[in-house]
Order: sequence, then C-alpha cells, then structure tokens
Amino acid sequence: MVSKSNNTPRFAEFFCGAGMVRAGLGRNWVCDFANDIDPMKCDVYRGNWKAASLIEGDISDLSVDPLLKPIDLYWASSPCQDFSLAGKGRGLTGARSGVFMEWARLIGAAAERGFAPRIIAFENVVGLLTRNAGRDLKAVLKTLMDLGYRVGALEIDAAHFLPQSRPRLFVVGIRKDIPTYDLAQAQPEGPFHSAKIKTFVRSLPAGMARQWVWWDHHKPARRRPSLHSLVDHLPNTGWLSAPDVTHLLSLMSEPSLARVRKAREAGNEQIGMLYKRGRPDQSGLNRQRAEIRFDGLAGCLRTPAGGSSRQTIMFINGNETRARLLSSKEVARLMGLSDQFKMPERYNQAYKVAGDGVAVPIVSYLNKTLFEKILQAEAQREVA
Repeated sequence: MVSKSNNTPRFAEFFCGAGMVRAGLGRNWVCDFANDIDPMKCDVYRGNWKAASLIEGDISDLSVDPLLKPIDLYWASSPCQDFSLAGKGRGLTGARSGVFMEWARLIGAAAERGFAPRIIAFENVVGLLTRNAGRDLKAVLKTLMDLGYRVGALEIDAAHFLPQSRPRLFVVGIRKDIPTYDLAQAQPEGPFHSAKIKTFVRSLPAGMARQWVWWDHHKPARRRPSLHSLVDHLPNTGWLSAPDVTHLLSLMSEPSLARVRKAREAGNEQIGMLYKRGRPDQSGLNRQRAEIRFDGLAGCLRTPAGGSSRQTIMFINGNETRARLLSSKEVARLMGLSDQFKMPERYNQAYKVAGDGVAVPIVSYLNKTLFEKILQAEAQREVA
C-alpha cells in the first residue's frame, strides 16, 4: 500500500460541481482529479480553475486509472435528492443518490492497486440519518468500513460560518492502518456531535460501533458575516413592482405578517428572507404561502426546480418595502465564495451552482480541524 507522501497534500473531488471543495481546501492542496456529470457546472469549474484534472462525465463510466497515484483525500458530495427529506425516500436505490456506490467502487479499485487514500469525506443531507430508519446511512458506513476505514460524522450547519441555514452531514473516514492520533474522543463532545448522530450511533451493530470515531472538534472561532454585509448593491435581479410586493404580502400567514409589522416598527432598515412553499388550507387544498424570516439568516439555498425554490430578499425601512430575487453574487457569497469567483451569467444556472454546492468555510474548517492534523502527524510518523 502506498503511504509515503510529499509535503503537498493532494485530493480528488467527486461530484465536484463548480469546485467549492477546492475553494475550501485552498492553495496548500493540489487537485489531482475532479469529476462531474453536469456540463454547465464543468464549464464553471474550468472557468475558475482551468483544471486539466477535470473529467466530465458519468461516474459509472470512470476508470480507476486516473486515481492510481498517491492521493491523500477523496471528497464526495454526491446528489442528495434521494436522501433528502424533500425527496421520495428511495435512498441508495435512487438513481441519483445510488451513485454513492460508484464512488465506493473507485475507492475499492484504487485500494486494490495500492492507492487507497488516507482520508475520505462524504457530505450529504442530514435526512440521511433517519431515511429508511437509518438503514441507508448504515449501508454507507458499512461500505466504507469494509473498504478499510474507520468513520465518524459531524452535523454542521453553515449558519456557524455564513448567514445561511444549511445543516449537512459530514462523514469523515481514516484508513485503518493510520492512527487516529489525538483526534478521537472516548465520548461524543463538541457542537457537531448532534443528538441525531448520538441516537443513530446507539443503533449501530457492535461490529460497526467499534469502527466508529467520535472526531475531536471545537466551536468555530470565526464570526459569520452579517446578512447586510452580503447584500449586492448592483444586483442582476430586478426589483419587484409595487403590486408584486403587495401580492407577496398577501401570501403571508399571520406569523409572517407579524414579523413584517415588527420590522416596520424597528426604525432602521431590516432585511427579511422570503421563500414560497405549499401549505394546505382549511379545505385541505395545497395553497402557496410566503414565509419570511428576520433572524439574519437566509434559508437553505436549493436547486431552482421552480420559482418557489428561489429566495426573495425583502428590504423594509419604515413603510417602505422593496423586494427582489437574490442576485447571482449574493447566492455565491452565501456559499462562502469570493467575488472573484466566476458564476454563470444565467441566473438559474448561478442559483443551481450554489444550491448544489458545499459551503466553502465548512470545508476549510474540516481541513484545519482534521485533515491537516492527520497528514501532519502522518508526515512526522513516516520521518521517525
């Protein structure tokens, strides 16, 4: 098994989208391999990273050959639709989320040739903890354990780093021949060992429980930027007309209208984040409702399958009320991307890139908290 490393850590990103994992790991890492099936996202990836390492296409068609080199980290943010609470619950049998098994196939094929990565990371929706009574996540973990990894998970909300509510599950595995050093806890402590994770782990069979790692971690030191600071003052989205704003207000429930009234009484500009969703009325028919929040957070960005999935930003200053869709620059900022990141010109494409991505500062946090420490300890062990 290849274990010697050079001074520069190397990674492969699967389902790479526009390269937000690459943005989060930063310049101290080298990308040896990237893959996505979406031509639009691949164009955005090339436009930002000019990456010769990118292979566009279906992961099920990939050969292991490009991975037969010393790579420290494999990261996969596989499609979440079949794991999501908003999906139909097909789990690992779903056409989208089932591609996880293709990722596992490539890990196994690389390992058979002596190129198993030291670290694997898998990001998905929190619903994976409970989907199919936890059986899907157990299948994911068993697959990774059978490939030769000890694994643990953290439930991290992007709201710790960014003004966006975006809880996600991050499964991190370390190859079994590598010590966990001082990064494993005897008991689950820290902000990201959630009650859901603790409940799930209690249901693991004894053999799997012995291969579980409670990763040592801490509360992020950085303060998240304010929603005000992320506002785009030259947006590529137009302002809604006064009748359209009135219509939005008419779609609100009484609790949302009460929040609007309170914002109007504040005496300074208040920013509300509004999204539409279907809600049954008294007759049981589904009716579109507009819900708004003024807690300084945007709701979770999602792929724009329809108008209701796109968020509206509302500015209230006394009796003045203005509203528009989030701009392309704002959705990029809400994912932690810099203004130098080149988003697609078409609005829906920019929203899709953001909604399908991983929050950049969470990747940076995991890198500093776990990945770098593991690799630094490994480098010292190999020298000794």
